[in-house]
Amino acid sequence: MATRIRLQRRGKKNQPFYHLVIADGRAPRDGRFIEDLGTYNPLTNPATLNINFDRALYWLEAGASPSETARAILRREGVYMMKHLRGGVAKGAFSENEAQARFEAWKKEKDSKLKNIVLEEVNKAREIKKERLAAETKVKEAMSAKIAARLAEIAAAEAKAAQEAAEAAAAEQAAAEAAAAAETAEPAAEEAAPAEA
Repeated sequence: MATRIRLQRRGKKNQPFYHLVIADGRAPRDGRFIEDLGTYNPLTNPATLNINFDRALYWLEAGASPSETARAILRREGVYMMKHLRGGVAKGAFSENEAQARFEAWKKEKDSKLKNIVLEEVNKAREIKKERLAAETKVKEAMSAKIAARLAEIAAAEAKAAQEAAEAAAAEQAAAEAAAAAETAEPAAEEAAPAEA
């Protein structure tokens, strides 16, 4: 039986979620499998992997052939690195302790790279948010300046209208006073005229 390490698709439409499984090469993609090694979620950034490291290493050393994607996943998790180091120990190139130390150093470097990727994403999102906020503030300031200019125009027009109305009222009052003065002066002149006659 040709055992394969491959992905079995789960999840909804347009939301893939995979299980890394050991299956017979003749079995359907989402069909029967021998053992479930873990999960792979490509929707997160970076992709989330939960793999049983020891069992994956066992199956790889037992001769199971991975698909291309499964091979990339196992490389990323360090299963291939450990297989390579174990081969070196078997050949006597270095000791088991040295192999473990090399693997730990590799794993630490890999984890720091993944953390850097996550931090870059967070910083990028923060910068985008800052730029949006700055653009929004600029637009708000422009709108408030326009509104202030319009309100100033309206206030100036109202002040001018009020001044014109006050001037018109003053002119009307002056005309009324002049007319009243003329009326009072006219009867006085009439009274003075008959007295002379």
